Amino acid sequence: MTRTELVVDTPDGPCRATLHTPEGSGPWPGVLYYPDAGGVRGTIGGMADAVADQGFAVLLPDIYHRTPYAPFDTSTLFGDPEEFARLTALAGSLTPTQVVTDARALVATLVARAEVAPGGVGAVGYCFGGSMAFRAAAAEPEHVAAVATFHGGNLAAADDPSSPHLLAGSISAAVYVAAATDDASFDADQHARLQAACEEAGVPLTLETYPAAHGFAVPDNPTHDDGADRRHRETLAAFLSEHLRRRG
Repeated sequence: MTRTELVVDTPDGPCRATLHTPEGSGPWPGVLYYPDAGGVRGTIGGMADAVADQGFAVLLPDIYHRTPYAPFDTSTLFGDPEEFARLTALAGSLTPTQVVTDARALVATLVARAEVAPGGVGAVGYCFGGSMAFRAAAAEPEHVAAVATFHGGNLAAADDPSSPHLLAGSISAAVYVAAATDDASFDADQHARLQAACEEAGVPLTLETYPAAHGFAVPDNPTHDDGADRRHRETLAAFLSEHLRRRG
């Protein structure tokens, strides 16, 4: 596995990113890989490595490139009110418009790389990054062929005019959503709302609920679940292989 440091030019300034690729000669199907709200850190880099090892070229961006910040320790973050408030403020500063601006630049960079095979790319997101993956797919429907989210939050909020589910009509990708059990950030009402929006738009959606808590797929989260994480990794590799290699 190889990591290549990149700087992606966006309208709002440079965005640092890493491209994770398998050993050997490509090209490989491309994947835009969004971290959870804790941002890029060693754990997320290791997760991107694992996806690359399955045969993909994975672009991991610094989603907070506009705002310098000290890294978070997610193993203690949720029990520390000051740190949690700092994270909430940082995540709240990133607007849907900024997410779309970055997504267009990131997808353009990904598809232009020699390591990336022609055809559709994937967008994958965890927690906060789940909504970002949806926005990327809606912003770049000609390029994004597969969207996968794991314990994504607020994907179909009732009173949010910018809720991701309202973008279903702009998506041409297959969508896989892995929800967590009893997750207040993506409850049963949101499940139904997302399913209805995708059905109306003709978007193929698979929505599954894993018997684990929010955060189950990220190893440095206190709620990480080994079994659910293993299922997530196996399912993600199969989903991306089906929808990207078929179009590539």
